Amino acid sequence: MDKATIIAERMRRQRLSDPLNDQKKYKELFKLLQPVSPAFFSYPGSPPKLVHRTTFDDGNVTDGMRAERIIVKGRFLGGTIGYVLAEDLNIYANAFCRPLPLMNEIQQTVFDAIRRSENLTPRQIKEETGLLIKQIAPALHRLQEAFLVYEDQVDSDWERNWYELSVELPEVKIENDKWKENAIKVLSNFFQGQVFATLEQLRDWSQFSIKSLKDALQDMETDGVIASKTIEGLGEGFVLMSDLSLIKMGIAHPTNINEVSPSVFMLHKSDILARSYVSELKRRFGDYEVLQYLLIDGVFQGAVIGHWRIGPHDVDDIIVELSTSERINRRKEIIDAVSWQYKSPFSRILRYAGEEI
Repeated sequence: MDKATIIAERMRRQRLSDPLNDQKKYKELFKLLQPVSPAFFSYPGSPPKLVHRTTFDDGNVTDGMRAERIIVKGRFLGGTIGYVLAEDLNIYANAFCRPLPLMNEIQQTVFDAIRRSENLTPRQIKEETGLLIKQIAPALHRLQEAFLVYEDQVDSDWERNWYELSVELPEVKIENDKWKENAIKVLSNFFQGQVFATLEQLRDWSQFSIKSLKDALQDMETDGVIASKTIEGLGEGFVLMSDLSLIKMGIAHPTNINEVSPSVFMLHKSDILARSYVSELKRRFGDYEVLQYLLIDGVFQGAVIGHWRIGPHDVDDIIVELSTSERINRRKEIIDAVSWQYKSPFSRILRYAGEEI
């Protein structure tokens, strides 16, 4: 089991090396990579997207899924907006819930208003309570993190109804004493899509406390769910026990299990892979104003630099951590991957590797 094997299998499972072309199988891919967030820097209310992983516009698919409540919105991964399958909400809510044992006065006022009226929009809460939107929004977000309220985001409309979650979704029951049980289910699913992860990557993605995370991983290792491994080029981490034998034997994808095909993908900061490497990426690119990151041959080896604006904006530079020859030979391929989103005449790519284009 080596780095190339792991990267190739990760790219295959996440459908980066083989984009999904069957919308009927999209739910399965969504389940593997949930919680799925809207693209970083997107508009409020935008649907979640698995960028580069389908041959069709999956934003249209997820827009329909949330309208039918096949997927539901919540705050996971340390309070970040994301969507999970409704059938899995109880697991993910219990794993990522940030309990609120004592509400402050504003939180209590907002919560009571929603309970009295069964459902309210933020504007209606303002009319009902006399509070300002700038007071209401943080209260709603904190109540949402505690899974006390539910934001019914069925389309891109900014005016959403908010409900008391226990009334609207009674099948979801927050049980603090079952955190580890649910966290292990969530981590097992993450490993299935990621194949291998270090403790830092697990912490970056999940935002679980190190103490709680280590406790859950220890139980998983004791129960034979995962095994700890040191992989050259990847470090010390963990892999599912089932994958250890599967990948080692080359059964998972015998024709190209050890091959990492040349590829360049620009990934936004909310992508599952970017989230998993956030500490490492900050160490490497923290001095720059990063718009997005570049996954080159399955590994983060570059960043798109510039100042984000609500409207069209330019790319100031494309930074790549490649040898001089590779940087030159793959120039067009990398620029094309960036111009996929930053298109002329709305946006310009001003530099590549520090040189004006």
